Amino acid sequence: MIPSILPTYTRAPLTFVSGEGSWLTERDGRRFLDLGAGIAVNALGHAHPELVAALNAQAGALWHVSNLYNIPAQQQLADALVDKTFADTAFFTNSGTEACELAVKMARKYWFDKGEDRTEIITFKGSFHGRSSAGIAAAGSEKMTKGFGPLLPGFTHLEFGDHDALNAAATNQIAAILVEPVQGEGGIRPLPDVCLKGLRDLCDQHGILMILDEVQCGMGRTGKLFAHEWASITPDIMMVAKGIGGGFPLGAVLATEDAASGMTVGTHGSTYGGNPLACAVGAKVMEIIADDMFLAEVNRKAALLRQKLEGLVASHPDIFEEVRGAGLMLGLKCKATNTDVVAAGFGQGVLTVPAADNVVRLLPALNIPDEDIGTAVEKLDAAALQMQREHA
Repeated sequence: MIPSILPTYTRAPLTFVSGEGSWLTERDGRRFLDLGAGIAVNALGHAHPELVAALNAQAGALWHVSNLYNIPAQQQLADALVDKTFADTAFFTNSGTEACELAVKMARKYWFDKGEDRTEIITFKGSFHGRSSAGIAAAGSEKMTKGFGPLLPGFTHLEFGDHDALNAAATNQIAAILVEPVQGEGGIRPLPDVCLKGLRDLCDQHGILMILDEVQCGMGRTGKLFAHEWASITPDIMMVAKGIGGGFPLGAVLATEDAASGMTVGTHGSTYGGNPLACAVGAKVMEIIADDMFLAEVNRKAALLRQKLEGLVASHPDIFEEVRGAGLMLGLKCKATNTDVVAAGFGQGVLTVPAADNVVRLLPALNIPDEDIGTAVEKLDAAALQMQREHA
């Protein structure tokens, strides 16, 4: 008999009832150090007092009115994003998947309004852009697309890092190139700054729109507000979600005035997108994370965690192969099966997230205390030792 919750997830045998900072409490009383942060969502940890206060204040005043009316919290968040980024305008969604849908529509409508038949979008294998029709068509992964045809057409999938294929495919007939500065689901694979710069130059050469998916790597995750800032380039369109809501469902598409020019009244909408509750929380998240001192602390904590993880890999060469990633978006490339490593972590009270390429993702809260960083690596060390004993 089918369960009351559609069985599309293989869930761990854990049920959390409360959280504080980087810690979650299971209903049986056990405490777990959370290095997954809801898959890079709880950017400021669990029950952050300033986010709780912002949510409660808005909840006591107004929850929802729809986008038929002005929403002050939405305007505040849009202004903050425009002020701190390349963008001239923002549209708010409820998720990264919805942001992908709009980004694709925006790029194609841009060229339609210019009278040019440019609909093809270049994407890269190993990418993840959500599980909507546009998202799975963009990624092109057989695992996600099988059984869901016919797929949305108009995507060219290239191997990650194949510069020759990219140069051959990027012609004046291409509408956009869509890429994650750091692939998350694909195994924590950063795009080198020089490659991101080259991609921007290639787009400029052929008049192609650059779309960045910063759903997982954005909002301070790499030590800059957005990952592309390390390469000193700007996109035309950018997808944002996860960390921007600090745990509350919120996403956005940011764009230049030119790239967004086709999206006029009636071309897109959202019933819940940009609602007062989400934007009140999002505005507080932006206020905290966009601060230069906060981002400097992210970089310091990232260096500390990476140093300790390098030591972990050196201590367990039969379990781990390397550390990869940027900022507090790190991955442990495993020699053991990554899901076994995650499961072993459960036994030691630490939560991690599996990814492709046999990688375990570490996506802690950006404000994780130094003490918790040390505890996290100790727990991962204990998990590795337990795996070694069981294998012996």
